[in-house]
Amino acid sequence: MAARKSAKKPNISADELKTYYREMLLIRRFEEKAGQLYGMGLIGGFCHLYIGQEAVVVGLEAAAEEGDKRITSYRDHGHMLACGMDAGGVMAELTGREGGYSKGKGGSMHMFSKEKHFYGGHGIVGAQVPLGAGLAFADKYLGNGRVTFTYFGDGASNQGQVYETFNMAALWDLPVVFVIENNQYAMGTAQKRSTSTPDIYTRGEAFGIPGETVDGMDVLAVKAAGEKAVAHCRAGKGPYILEIKTYRYRGHSMSDPAKYRTREEVQKMREERDPIEHVRQMLLTGKHATEDDLKAIDKEIKDVVNSAADFAKESPEPSVDELWTDIYA
Repeated sequence: MAARKSAKKPNISADELKTYYREMLLIRRFEEKAGQLYGMGLIGGFCHLYIGQEAVVVGLEAAAEEGDKRITSYRDHGHMLACGMDAGGVMAELTGREGGYSKGKGGSMHMFSKEKHFYGGHGIVGAQVPLGAGLAFADKYLGNGRVTFTYFGDGASNQGQVYETFNMAALWDLPVVFVIENNQYAMGTAQKRSTSTPDIYTRGEAFGIPGETVDGMDVLAVKAAGEKAVAHCRAGKGPYILEIKTYRYRGHSMSDPAKYRTREEVQKMREERDPIEHVRQMLLTGKHATEDDLKAIDKEIKDVVNSAADFAKESPEPSVDELWTDIYA
């Protein structure tokens, strides 16, 4: 991948670097376990894994403050873990169990946590973008200084409702960071075959919305760009667009064999651009951690994920009575 334009990287302490390593590793190991459970038939329906894109949410959560909101599409497990939602509750929801965040009724694509200001998990492509602007409108109305991170992909960026939302957000100076998680293939079509502009963030120029591209395989670059975008929004200057160029290692969903790209391309990204390995090498070469330290972190994360899987398996299925709760007549 070519070098990406991004904000100047901040100075990071060894403890912060270890935190980012741990959080990205949690997402990676969680998603690997989710893939295993799907293969065992314990997770049904659609399941979209976040493997390869971990630096995006971890970097942006590092730029967020308490009370900031986030909303995303169906590739949402990483977002939930990054904002502090419990791994057991997320895994139990994936398996359709009572202990899940939506009581087992939402599954992979439909989770929610008011406590962590996570507003979904949305299955309709692009539908979360106007909802994210609505969250930001509420914050502007209340004058509380909060910012909303509204995530969508390169495929969703061609949806008409995205541009309607850009217009409203710019018109009303809404404190929303539009985050384009550009993993380059949408559902299975390369960006160059589906999108007329090489840099999608430039579409904001028609509405007067500033933005930039960011190296989504570098958590520190994402954090720096996130801090710049958040400062813009908190200053009352309106929305900002971050096009974070990342890469998913797996198919669009578990049912996608990803034949639209070569194995060699994926392997090259894994070997040369992996976001977790990048931080791992920084920790080792900077003598901020030893191999044994990192092995201990890996064991700790595996224990968390295994416990989450055990909790999901042991949690009962929702009762039939739950069919009639949480619905609108």
